[in-house]
Amino acid sequence: MRKEQLPVVINGKSNFTEAESLEFENNSPENHELCQGKIFSMNEDEFRNLEDPKAAYHRRFMTEQEYLVFEDASEQKHEYFQGEVFAMAGAGDQHNEIFTNLFGILATQLKGKTCRPYGSDKRMKIPQNNLYTYPDISIYCKGQSPFESANKVSQDPTVIIEILSESTRDYDRGRKFKLYRDIPTLQEYIMVDSEALCVENFRLNSANHWELEEYQSIDQNLFVTSLNITIPLLEIYDNTNLI
Repeated sequence: MRKEQLPVVINGKSNFTEAESLEFENNSPENHELCQGKIFSMNEDEFRNLEDPKAAYHRRFMTEQEYLVFEDASEQKHEYFQGEVFAMAGAGDQHNEIFTNLFGILATQLKGKTCRPYGSDKRMKIPQNNLYTYPDISIYCKGQSPFESANKVSQDPTVIIEILSESTRDYDRGRKFKLYRDIPTLQEYIMVDSEALCVENFRLNSANHWELEEYQSIDQNLFVTSLNITIPLLEIYDNTNLI
């Protein structure tokens, strides 16, 4: 099983001079090496397993306020949870095609209605567990309080859609869904696989339990109950190699 070293990132900076490396090393309790301007920890825990999807999220510890300042200055998006900052994995072509299809359909079907879709540039906070993240698509409905302008974050969506890839599939289905369930306004959590023809829709029923409905045929239609809209899987997977 192959492993890869992760470079140290300090305040968004990942390239260092030899003098900066020496200063950092003198103040660090751990041993590091410098290679082509990058500092690597010699601690085995800082290596990532290339077959582990969760390890795509490189971490460093910050306070919530430090994270907000860091994130506003960063060109890359990061999640924040319990002091850890995770660099979010980039999206592939299939992911982008599915996003374009879905977002276009949602924007059209929701036009003039009380709910609006937002893409992955919309940062979301869950106050109940203090997770900051960027869902692929989040849908907010009138009457909620989606915006917290001071920190440029949103909260209380009705529907969240994540497009699954190899590096995020286990996280989106497991730990992330558990954190999403703390959102009091969330009615549906939809996962669209970008590597197989499969859509999973978890809905909150009248007994306050999450029920799963799966779609695995191109002839099926995804029904988003809380929005009262129907989306054909043929349109979701348009222009991908899965149909």
